Amino acid sequence: MSKHALLFPGQGAQQVGMGRDLAESMPACRSLFDRAGEVLGYDLAAICFDGPIENLTVSAHAQPGIFVASMACWTALKEKQPDFEPAFTAGLSSGEWTALHMAGVIGFEDTLKVLEARGRFMQEACRANPGAMLSVIGADEAQLDRLCAASGAEKANLNSAEQTVISGPVASIDKAEALAKDIGIRRAIRLNVAGAFHSTLMKPAAEALAGVLESVSLSAPAIPVVSNVTGRPHDADPAGIRERMVAQVYSSVQWYESVRWMIGEGAESFTECGPGKVLSGLVKRIDKTSPVRNIGALSDLE
Repeated sequence: MSKHALLFPGQGAQQVGMGRDLAESMPACRSLFDRAGEVLGYDLAAICFDGPIENLTVSAHAQPGIFVASMACWTALKEKQPDFEPAFTAGLSSGEWTALHMAGVIGFEDTLKVLEARGRFMQEACRANPGAMLSVIGADEAQLDRLCAASGAEKANLNSAEQTVISGPVASIDKAEALAKDIGIRRAIRLNVAGAFHSTLMKPAAEALAGVLESVSLSAPAIPVVSNVTGRPHDADPAGIRERMVAQVYSSVQWYESVRWMIGEGAESFTECGPGKVLSGLVKRIDKTSPVRNIGALSDLE
């Protein structure tokens, strides 16, 4: 039996108009946006469909918005291909909550509440501790270690063998950007983000999120959900899932290891459900032989 992996994007994938065509064409998809608006107390559909991008990019809007848009893509895919059953699922950063919901770990309303709070807490941490992120391309592990040691930055996203994102205070990222060429690193690109995500500057957000998660009911996953923190599946213990999802806010995202684990367990294809094609691109960099498809709009289903 073929094994398929289902992937969900995180913050940064947001784009004005995401989910609109699915909501206009499929009542089940429209219902997701309507329910989200009722839970959140504001018109999430209008923000996702009409923007402006400055409003959609606010973390407390982007994270629940990408979640609902991604679930609309998954809902549409299941309507078109009811026999499609993934063997594994994973999500990048906030997208891991989408994967947990899809696997039956957390309900729709609770996922929305968690992501709205997570985004809000991260915004507050960014204001309190200004930071930045730098995408480093073509560096080996020794060069990355040297760059981080010299600048004070931290490894945030281990995306592929070729690309790692580092994170930290603005001064640290300024220093890392200036040092990269001297260390022999091929390319370093400053990211347009609000702060130092997946670094210790996000610990206040993680601590606040832990308080929210105490009142949220979690269940064992129906299929393996690969953890960003470990690059391996969550176990069946809700307490362990809760602990890792708190740590995930300030820990490195082990995306490369996550994809390699799924391939090692027999994943023969990958489907990214949600706006953008970042994860599809990363899978292709990690393993050029694995078939990858993206479901982000109605036209992708045809």
